[in-house]
Amino acid sequence: MSECTATAECAADVSERETAAWPAVVSLSLGVFALVTAEFLPASLLTPMASDLSISDGLAGQAVTATAVVGAIAGPAVVIGTSRFDRRWILLGLTALLIISNALAAAAPNLPVLLFSRILLGISLGGFWAMSAALAMRLVPPELMPRAMAIVLTGVSLATVCAAPVGAWIGDRWGWRAAFIIADAVALAALLAQFVTVPPLPSRDRATLGTFGLLLRRPRVRIGLAIVALVVSAHFAAFTYVRPFLEQVPRMGVDMISLVLLAYGVGGFFGNFAGGFLAERSERVAVAFASGAIAATALALVLLGISTGVSGAATALWGFAFGALPVGAQTWITRAAPDHAESAGGLLLTAFQVAIASGAVFGGLLVDGFGPRGPIGYCAAAAALACLCAAAQTRRPALA
Repeated sequence: MSECTATAECAADVSERETAAWPAVVSLSLGVFALVTAEFLPASLLTPMASDLSISDGLAGQAVTATAVVGAIAGPAVVIGTSRFDRRWILLGLTALLIISNALAAAAPNLPVLLFSRILLGISLGGFWAMSAALAMRLVPPELMPRAMAIVLTGVSLATVCAAPVGAWIGDRWGWRAAFIIADAVALAALLAQFVTVPPLPSRDRATLGTFGLLLRRPRVRIGLAIVALVVSAHFAAFTYVRPFLEQVPRMGVDMISLVLLAYGVGGFFGNFAGGFLAERSERVAVAFASGAIAATALALVLLGISTGVSGAATALWGFAFGALPVGAQTWITRAAPDHAESAGGLLLTAFQVAIASGAVFGGLLVDGFGPRGPIGYCAAAAALACLCAAAQTRRPALA
């Protein structure tokens, strides 16, 4: 397939819909909620899982690592390996894989079975994220794609707010396996909703390894990936170590930290809709806004974080800012490559995962070397640079 020279022309080729299939979009959001809930559950159930399986907390934590590593690889792999098949059936297959993963986790008698279940989850998670923007593009008219992505990503926001505390509550009352069983029921509901609402979506993008090279030769794709990777690494360098900051600088107790992190999650929920609103007008403005707001809140924490009130408010606004980023990022990459939207989604997924891992590692070096303000300060500087780069793109015509 030849490269498109105009985004509007490419979008017209990819999405021919005059009306939006909103029930199908909502079913994708339900699927995202089920996926992210399953991804987050071990964080709130780590201790009882480790005790029941007679392993250390550190080994139990590898259930999270396995999902992240496999997800980064699975995104591009699913795009290439399934490029000739109807996307509706691939979506249903990925959701079915989530159901199998949760069932195996709930019944796991030992660590190997638990890790295998999380590998299956990683495949489902990576494949879905690589396809999500392309699916949204084909379910609605092109101009409504940011709104559709905002709805899809609402599932992430809800899972971020609910999964850990609800999982811990269920685990405390009925055991950690019950939490996975209930998560499986949600996944089954998502599968049924998708089966009923998602129309046939014949394959259009014959992806190969060469497709990724083709996309990386496009300046707008390269610039978008670089900006997103920079701000995501900045965010996770700081947020991974936000609890030590809140404990040592404003000296918050555990209850207050829990409330602040809940406020962060609620902020992310509303930030998701703000990002969709901005991205409908300009995806570059949405990314610049999110990056700049992350930089501003991190700077407020560094300079004024000794105040409990300032730290709490800044952390909540930080959640709002980061919540706005994924919609802008997905829209940027999809509009930069609407003729290869799934492959572009795979590249974005990999960039996110690499940025998360590198940011967490670099943040660890900074917190050890400079204390809890170190990674927060780096976040402010790096996110500000990302904001400037994105803002510079808003004053230029769209590149191929």
